[in-house]
Amino acid sequence: MNLKQLEAFVEVAEKNSFSKAAKSLYLTQPTVSAHISALEKELGSRLLIRNTKEVELSESGKRLYEYAKQIVLLTAQIEQEFGKKEKRGEKPYFTIAASTVPAQYLLPNILMRFRSLYPMEQFRILESDSARVVEKVAARRADIGLTGTDAAGKYCEFVPFYEDELIVITPNSVKYQNRKQSGSALEWIAGEPMLLREEGSGTRKEAMKLLQRAGIEESKLQVIASIENPETIKRSVASGMGISILSALSAQDAVSSGQVLAFSLGEERSTREIYAVYNKNFQLSAGASRFLKLIHKMYPVSEQK
Repeated sequence: MNLKQLEAFVEVAEKNSFSKAAKSLYLTQPTVSAHISALEKELGSRLLIRNTKEVELSESGKRLYEYAKQIVLLTAQIEQEFGKKEKRGEKPYFTIAASTVPAQYLLPNILMRFRSLYPMEQFRILESDSARVVEKVAARRADIGLTGTDAAGKYCEFVPFYEDELIVITPNSVKYQNRKQSGSALEWIAGEPMLLREEGSGTRKEAMKLLQRAGIEESKLQVIASIENPETIKRSVASGMGISILSALSAQDAVSSGQVLAFSLGEERSTREIYAVYNKNFQLSAGASRFLKLIHKMYPVSEQK
């Protein structure tokens, strides 16, 4: 087997398509197919299950992918370290995967500062929920992740850098204005129609932890919708559809403008950490390492405690 075959295999495995892999690698589809066929013949095992719509990994393919991905990534890191890509006229870049809240409300300021300090660095941004961010970092599809929960991830190191508060938001109506004035306990939220972030969201996971700590079980909530975009949730709450639990970062504008009301999740501030996550089994590239150091410089944890 050779590196070209492994690169083709990894690309097909990640894109679930021979044609997409060929386009990404600047090869013809027959060439990619030939690489995979040669690899399967040499290993004496079927690696990919082909059907009319997509391609899936076989059990043998899943085992090979873990090794092949590391080989491809290590090769890329060696090329970057010794300047081979620059010699070919290519500029190396690193990949940041971020969940919704850090991607929309923290990352823009970090990137602006990073660009001012390192104008020649290139990077790619991937946005998804916290669970998928961790998966990408664990599989080395991303160099650094920013996530709102420390979801279990193989080989992943989680470093907290920002403390975020979770709050209940409600329509700014007389009903909820009266509740805010009365200062009553939060048990009332169990009987209200609730909009929650999607499964896999760090905000949702941490919110459920805080509610359970307050004695409110998830099974008691009247969840009417799961929504990915916090902007959609804010507008829906403002229109009177229901209530929600969101990051104070994401709800700040709607609360300040009076579109919604904010309630604390407890007598003490109900907070969760925002984490930078990386794969501890691989050395970070120079650009990714600079990015991580900048995060710690901009958001020193000690000053928030």
